[in-house]
Amino acid sequence: ATARTSDVSTTDDDPELVREAIPFGLKTMESLLRESPKHSGLLLAACQGFTQYAYAFVQMDADYGTADFERQEALRQRALKLYLRARGYGLRGLEVKHSGITQRLATDPNQALATVTAKETALLYWTAAAWGSAMSLGKDRPDLVADFPAVKALMQRALALDENFEGGAIHEAMIVLEALPAEMGGSVERARAHFERAVAISKGEKPGPYVTLAESVSVMKQDRREFRDLLNRALAIDPEKNQSVRLVTVLTQRKARALLAREDELFIEPESPAEEVK
Repeated sequence: ATARTSDVSTTDDDPELVREAIPFGLKTMESLLRESPKHSGLLLAACQGFTQYAYAFVQMDADYGTADFERQEALRQRALKLYLRARGYGLRGLEVKHSGITQRLATDPNQALATVTAKETALLYWTAAAWGSAMSLGKDRPDLVADFPAVKALMQRALALDENFEGGAIHEAMIVLEALPAEMGGSVERARAHFERAVAISKGEKPGPYVTLAESVSVMKQDRREFRDLLNRALAIDPEKNQSVRLVTVLTQRKARALLAREDELFIEPESPAEEVK
């Protein structure tokens, strides 16, 4: 029952209520894991819960909730620690059925994941999400940057096993991975293809793909028009239409508004009169 509490949170429409409730649930999970250290459901829930909490209520506060530089840095360091804690639970979850997989991920990640089955898709996804998020905040840490092949392999294995997972969530994550420079194996064309699949699978009911493409590809390509169009499409989605992910929609739309407010900071060239009219 404790392992399923995150499903209850995602249907809520009050982010602040969830913000205050989640830490108690996470600490409860950790207490239970001391008694049952190999409980797969709890390990997955802890990985997912710490990742979601770090992103929605710590990193987003750092990125959009304060202009105080020292406060931003403190929040990002806290988010990094939470992501690493989540990664630890995810790897422990994979170790339950695949002993030694953590070490094998460091040497041959694709081979290490060859025996992971579709039943473990969620564990693959959330472990990769936690690990990748830690990398994004720890770019100055060579030990984390060196783990990129493992993160990509985890997400690609999850995609191969179940591309429909969580309404296209894996395709959405792949947008970020493919938006990396070509020398790191990224491809804007593949990022856009993953965007199209994410939108198709979610039937356009999730704002995430629009916000992710805008923040990663549109900013990188310095395409203001696309950036604005994508975020406005995200904001047009009714959170009540798919109540199973209502909280995610509310939080993602909050991020979309924050990105629109920072538009002039994200684009080097000033807006042309023609763009302003549009």
